[in-house]
Amino acid sequence: MTKPTPPFRADHVGSLLRPQSVVNARKQHFQDHSLSAEGLSAVEDAAIPDLIKMQEDVGLKAVTDGEARRSFWHYDFMGMLTGLDLEERDEGVQFAGVKLRPIFPTITAKLDFPDDHPMLEHFKFVAANTKVTPKISIPGPSCCHFRTAPKDISVAEYKDPDALFADIAATYKKAVAKFYEAGCRYLQMDDIFFAYLCDPKHRADKVAQGQDPDVLIDKYAWMMNEAIKDRPADMLIGMHMCRGNFRSTHAATGAYDPAADAVFNKTGVDIFFMEYDTDRAGGLEPLKLLAKGKQRVLPGFITTKTAELESIESLKAKFDEASKYADIDQLGIAPQCGFASTEEGNSLTYDDQRRKLELVVNVATEIWGGV
Repeated sequence: MTKPTPPFRADHVGSLLRPQSVVNARKQHFQDHSLSAEGLSAVEDAAIPDLIKMQEDVGLKAVTDGEARRSFWHYDFMGMLTGLDLEERDEGVQFAGVKLRPIFPTITAKLDFPDDHPMLEHFKFVAANTKVTPKISIPGPSCCHFRTAPKDISVAEYKDPDALFADIAATYKKAVAKFYEAGCRYLQMDDIFFAYLCDPKHRADKVAQGQDPDVLIDKYAWMMNEAIKDRPADMLIGMHMCRGNFRSTHAATGAYDPAADAVFNKTGVDIFFMEYDTDRAGGLEPLKLLAKGKQRVLPGFITTKTAELESIESLKAKFDEASKYADIDQLGIAPQCGFASTEEGNSLTYDDQRRKLELVVNVATEIWGGV
């Protein structure tokens, strides 16, 4: 049977609340040291098909493993790159009222994407266990730069920022090729730091580090385009942007305006997942910069941060507003972010999560006649 091909009207960012069996097994492996790595993998292998089936059952045509094998949406992938290590320190990154676990990336050698990167096998497992389109979400190229402080880069040649940008882009270019070889035709990159660079505080932080935030936006767009521009025609690239998602909190505020032109017109991305569940994301006016054609935006009007279910009528009204700036035929719907960007997860239940995904499908059916 031929699998459906993206883009879809209904989609989701990727991460899901971790099954309790996985939560327990991770504790036994990482904290209690009573379960082997093989034992943990076996538990994950048993739980992930149920996550996939839940996504299929609600009517989604693209499914992920819920990022159930990860602790973080980004650091696990990054720590598996050649030349990038993760260090645990005393103080974590500040979110609204809570701090992230204190893990920090360091660049200690020339960057590369290893041929045996474990997430290639993670993707293959999803592909082998679904009847619809398998998708994997990985952190975008900007993550390796934005989240690595200049003092944590010990490679001499990377003191030249352009050399670092070039090697990050080359690393991701290889990643795109390797995921394609693994059978991936729908790859999503979570490149949230475009949105962070729209936040006055984060912009000021970069200036304090001697970096121009507007130059960074252009460099990040260049890295993304460089990584994906040679992909085969049957591979679609999605990009997700938000302002932080840890235990239902956030880390940034600001409209997309400073980054919108670079995002839509310089990255070469096919599908844009954009947080729009609160006024922290600003207005919909940046959508007018979306070029006419095949690109698609999935505004995240549905939140994963709370259990409250949005009404279909209120969501239809938001799409009426969005269609003033972008052709309704170039729009679709997805939640604003994942349900568990870290293994801690957001403050809602498994049933809440399912209802949110059902709502995504129902809204797509109501507006476009299908998913």
